[in-house]
Amino acid sequence: MKPLEAASRRPLEGGASFSLGNRLCRIIWAVAWLTLARWTPPPLHRWRCSVLRLFGARVAPTARVHASVSVWLPANLTIGPNALVGPGARLYNQGHITIGERAVISQGAYLCASSHDIRDPHFQLILKPIEIGDQCWVAADAFVGPGVTMADRSVLAARGVLFVNAQADGIYRGNPAELIKLRQLQV
Repeated sequence: MKPLEAASRRPLEGGASFSLGNRLCRIIWAVAWLTLARWTPPPLHRWRCSVLRLFGARVAPTARVHASVSVWLPANLTIGPNALVGPGARLYNQGHITIGERAVISQGAYLCASSHDIRDPHFQLILKPIEIGDQCWVAADAFVGPGVTMADRSVLAARGVLFVNAQADGIYRGNPAELIKLRQLQV
């Protein structure tokens, strides 16, 4: 799924950034999530993962996704085994988002996998996938920007804003997030 050409569609003047088929699919998805998953109690992770899979997400059976999670388009989502997407997390996955094994996306975190070409007078939408590696942690209310890769075991502290790739075992905090130290996992 690619965005429409901004020069001809003119999204700044109300034109669509995506095809009619894509927009209809997202409407059906939003209604399905609202009626089938949004109201479900916390322990029903398998059910919610099944609903995501029904709409094209690649979600491991042991992943946990909370009912209040917002997913823009399930077909652009991969969630690994034993990963957790916490309450109120927003996965704005116009571009693909991959969440690795045992990764944690905490409450209120926001992952944004698209941006706009600021050099283009028509503000062309650009899809920039996000990859969250195995055993990563995106803490509460943190923001992961377009095109970012968090290498395995890296951490983004609460309310951190990450626009650069995170190295393996790196702990990042602040706005913009900076590497503060390396994680010392006890094995």
